[in-house]
Amino acid sequence: MASPKLAPDWDIAQWFNVDAPLDLRALRGRVVVAGAFQMLCPGCVSQTIPQLRQAHALFPESEVAVIGLHTVFEHHAAMGPTALEAFLHEYQVRFPVGVDRTSGRGEPIPSTMRRYGMQGTPTLLLIDREGRLRRQTFGHIPDLQLGAEIMALMREPANIDAVSTDDRQRRNPQAKCDADGCAIPNESE
Repeated sequence: MASPKLAPDWDIAQWFNVDAPLDLRALRGRVVVAGAFQMLCPGCVSQTIPQLRQAHALFPESEVAVIGLHTVFEHHAAMGPTALEAFLHEYQVRFPVGVDRTSGRGEPIPSTMRRYGMQGTPTLLLIDREGRLRRQTFGHIPDLQLGAEIMALMREPANIDAVSTDDRQRRNPQAKCDADGCAIPNESE
């Protein structure tokens, strides 16, 4: 398994809830929890937005940056900046939200969504302190799992190098490794 790669830059047309545009380089040193959503996506409204609001309230901003990425690939006319601003107010979204830039060539898939190869919304991105993409999940993950993964990333030193499965197996040749990780063998094996 290869080491995590740097997360692709976001291509944002407009920001809400911030004084200046954000980019991933400026967020280095903090864990980034980004949720790609559309305001007309039922799963985004019922699960992702509340989960991001909860993460924003629970974790210190100095350690964890919670970001919304409004990445619209359908119903473009209904989900413009004016409607998004009303949505953010009604749902009391206080964390930064960036509007993913459309291609301008009639393509329905916006730029950041394309860069990440997202399958749709909601999509959760977890980026470590070094700017490496550590999780990309289409759909919802349980709150407890997200909290545990954020805490694990917070505990990593900022300069840690990700250890690949191959490295773990070289250190412990009896370890049983697969795509999910490496398990220490039982003594009876």
